[in-house]
Amino acid sequence: MTDIAGKTILITGAASGLGKLMSQRFGQLGAKLLLWDCNKSALDDAVAELRTNGIKATGYLVDLSDKSAIARVAEQTLRDAMRIDVLVNNAGIVVGKPLLEASDEDIQRTFDVNTLALFWVTRAFLPGMIERNTGHIVTIASAAGISGTAKLVDYCSSKFAAVGFDDALRVELRRLNTQIKTTVVCPFYIDTGMFEGVKTRFPRLLPILKPDYVVHKIVKAVQSNKARLLMPRMIHVISPARLLPTAVFDGIQRFFGVSETMDDFVGRASPQQYPNTAAAGLDNSPITGSFEQTQAAEEASTSV
Repeated sequence: MTDIAGKTILITGAASGLGKLMSQRFGQLGAKLLLWDCNKSALDDAVAELRTNGIKATGYLVDLSDKSAIARVAEQTLRDAMRIDVLVNNAGIVVGKPLLEASDEDIQRTFDVNTLALFWVTRAFLPGMIERNTGHIVTIASAAGISGTAKLVDYCSSKFAAVGFDDALRVELRRLNTQIKTTVVCPFYIDTGMFEGVKTRFPRLLPILKPDYVVHKIVKAVQSNKARLLMPRMIHVISPARLLPTAVFDGIQRFFGVSETMDDFVGRASPQQYPNTAAAGLDNSPITGSFEQTQAAEEASTSV
């Protein structure tokens, strides 16, 4: 079992959506939280809300599409927190356009955030886990990392890579004879706003998932060291279905309406879901004080 109480948990993309909800749940279980996000205002609000509820939290402003920024903020994070017990690679973006309509920049950013950031963030904190021979790495992938969908060529490709990242990392850590655990999460669409407008033909079999339910299942999977979490149950049939001829598999996809799920996609209301660091004025530095300062301030306030 991975105990949460007292553990230091870093979550990327933690200022909104699934990341914010996971922060709240892990915090309620007694974790000390390190929140990474590129949206300063949302990050400020998320940290303030957690602290108001008595949860130890520190925010770091970072653009995960910038490899050098990740390295700088990771170094600062380790100086502040000393160790990371659980790393949740949650941040992700979606463009939702046909391949020929997505810009080069769209595709590059999708892979920078959804795929390459997994490598840069994990490489920053894995050595410490190996040295202590303990830790847990969580990769929030997607059912789109198991089966392709129209208007998601770049997103599906990046999530297929995320699933492969976890799969190979799990084997590699076992070969190194470590006690580090990994969990990959592959949900169907989640009602967080990121995929606003998507539809499902059979909501009883393939429902648009509720965020609270997804977070509950993720936390339970981490606590029980579950290697792979697929949601809903229907997603489990994808792998065996791939043994069928491709034309049959594609026909099943069409029957269940998977190929049409993105037809009415609009995404989040914000015009830019993942801003460029320079354009947004990010300096990739902590915005809420050091980890030790956060603890000291909260201990002082609770003792009054």
